Amino acid sequence: MDGNAQNMIGQSAALMAALDHLSTLAGIDRPVLILGERGTGKELAAERLHFLSTRWSEIFVKINCGAITETLLESELFGHEAGAFTGATKQHIGRFERADGGTLFLDELGTMSLRLQEKLLRLIEYGEFERVGGAKTIKVDVRVVAATNANLPKMADAGDFRWDLLDRLTFDVVRLPPLRDRQDDVMELANHFAVKMVAELGWEVFTGFGEEAAAALSQHHWPGNIRELKNVVERSVYRWGEQDEPVAEVVINPFSGFGDEELPDDDMPGDAGNETVTDTEADSGSDEPVWPVALRQLLDDTELEWVVAALEEAHHSQKAAAELLGLSYDQMRSVMRKHNLRTRSARG
Repeated sequence: MDGNAQNMIGQSAALMAALDHLSTLAGIDRPVLILGERGTGKELAAERLHFLSTRWSEIFVKINCGAITETLLESELFGHEAGAFTGATKQHIGRFERADGGTLFLDELGTMSLRLQEKLLRLIEYGEFERVGGAKTIKVDVRVVAATNANLPKMADAGDFRWDLLDRLTFDVVRLPPLRDRQDDVMELANHFAVKMVAELGWEVFTGFGEEAAAALSQHHWPGNIRELKNVVERSVYRWGEQDEPVAEVVINPFSGFGDEELPDDDMPGDAGNETVTDTEADSGSDEPVWPVALRQLLDDTELEWVVAALEEAHHSQKAAAELLGLSYDQMRSVMRKHNLRTRSARG
């Protein structure tokens, strides 16, 4: 693999199955859809697909479709001519032209408008398009790799995504496993991120994680997946600050310690596992409570964990998750609002 491609770290069976799937698809020059929760490494998977393919020596271009407005996204993808709109003072070459001969990675595909989906469909089918404000047909040879955490078939049923585009994009679908299904990889990833952070801090060596800290990392649910793990490890190493001692405290939630009067509930992140775990707290050998207890926060955290777990089990159907939790649909929506949660289909 080309030196510019980053490796996907881990040896778990779930990850190996996904990597084998990518390797099999690499030599087949067709569009591929990569599915996965936020932070599972969809961009790295797309890079791997590119650098294992016959296009490996050509350019790999990427764009996050959810990060920019529809008008700007159209210009970024297809380019524009001078005078096409206010502020277009010169010709702009879009990502498809830049990716000619190589691979274009479309992240957060589920956020793309129906109008742009139609233009994308034509490009995939015929390999041609016009710049915004232009009349000349441009032909390109680009492999499209798309990624999303949205339920595209459900969106297509609701009329929010084109079925014909979905059919063209899904020569095959690769699912990246969430980190909670890759428990064997957690510590390998954690040590990798810690070593890089230690080098950035200018320390001579990383002395590892203490036993209880390692247990806390292994036991966490990781709703933010690898991205969350990376942030937690880097934060914990930085805050620990003891170069010659193993890291003994894992700081999962940087907001821990703020009182309600300093940080309103509505401003708290909506992810599960918002706790700071220390060596003492991670000791599972004792059933005795450690006083004092922040009961309100404890109950809120427990409620959030169960809601997130139910949504995962119900494939993010609020109605099905409500039934699992013994709640009415209205009660479920109230809890979702309380914790600032949204299902993936709504986000898409």
